[in-house]
Amino acid sequence: MNKHHESTGPSDEQQITLRGPAELADALPYLMGFHPNDSVVMVALHGGRGRFGGRLRLGIPQSEQEWPSVAEQLAECLIKGSERRGGRPDAIVVFLCQDPAEGESGNQTMERLRPFAQRLRTACGALDVPVLEALCISGNRFWSYVCPDARCCPAEGNPLAMPGTSVMAAAATYAGVQVRGSLREMEARLTPQSGVTGREQQLALDSAGSALVPKLLDEENRREVSDATLKLARRLMKRIGRAPAATPSLSDLNDDRLISHEEAATAILGLQDRETRDRAAEWMEGPEAESALRLWRALARRCVAPYEEHAAAPLTLAGWVSWSTGDEPAARVALGLALRLDPGYTFAQLLHEACNQGLDPETLRRCLRGERGTRTVRRGHGAGRVAGARPVQAQTAGQRRTRTGSARPGTALGRRRAGQSRTQGRRGTRTGR
Repeated sequence: MNKHHESTGPSDEQQITLRGPAELADALPYLMGFHPNDSVVMVALHGGRGRFGGRLRLGIPQSEQEWPSVAEQLAECLIKGSERRGGRPDAIVVFLCQDPAEGESGNQTMERLRPFAQRLRTACGALDVPVLEALCISGNRFWSYVCPDARCCPAEGNPLAMPGTSVMAAAATYAGVQVRGSLREMEARLTPQSGVTGREQQLALDSAGSALVPKLLDEENRREVSDATLKLARRLMKRIGRAPAATPSLSDLNDDRLISHEEAATAILGLQDRETRDRAAEWMEGPEAESALRLWRALARRCVAPYEEHAAAPLTLAGWVSWSTGDEPAARVALGLALRLDPGYTFAQLLHEACNQGLDPETLRRCLRGERGTRTVRRGHGAGRVAGARPVQAQTAGQRRTRTGSARPGTALGRRRAGQSRTQGRRGTRTGR
């Protein structure tokens, strides 16, 4: 059995020592904020005591043919990202989490995933960072791909600790750290509707697309659509904000009832414009943040087939607001879904990388405040400055400097080209990323 001494928790003052695979397996939900399903999770370790650093999660590719390339990409992303943040990892811990398929045992799941675990170990080793531990978690049991000692890591695996009974659980409870449930449950809050309601929403999206797409492709009309979309979003946020607080599932249901199919379709189509989306990202703090987050979640649930890819915009906004308000687990889930729908969605890529690296969202918040302040001055006086409108120097997720005063997400983070546009999917248009 390998022993690990890793410090984790919400503050630097709290040190929790984890010893061996059992305590590592139990710690995973607290590291991520939820129970990962069908996921590969990689966590960087730093220093002689194995301090937890950057982490990333990805759905386990269904095709084994993808495993070699995915393993190389994940290893490079975690290691290079940690280096850009300022410290190369000294080791890595890998988790493969997948429930047994129908007719399959947990042990069979573990053996089926063994080649993927080996690919990940090899990919990290090729970059001179060893995998200290690789665990498979399946069917409420765990196995170590690293430990050869059958006395502590038997072939049949070990049962996971009962929830709430471990040292990690006690420390997390004391620190106020919560596990939200499973990844599957968190993703369900962002999943499009189906059935009769879904069909009605599709028809509304068809109608809105016919009316708005030609305007989005014309510069003058595009500005009108942008202004109208933001005004509509503001009205919906106020409507949602007046609704009484409720449990998450009931709150989602109430929010869905407050937004008509036509309103949702108009907002979704309008947010496909990059500049409109970037201005909507300014609602990321204070009283606006909560109602904005609920709106973006509701709009993501309205992106029914064949408009699934249109959810990338509201999902990315939901991820950004979650990250900006300190909810990193929810941010990772929303941004991960956005990238699953559109792997090339630049804003989601940059936010996901920055969130996983543990960067401070304040840099981007300052840019957005400055953009809003500058726009307010131009409307009111045509020139001048107001408090908060000072241009700032933004940084990419990798800490590279960009031009002063570039405040829109995607441009502020340094990887956007002005005028980028494309048309995607069977219906509608999506301009920019």
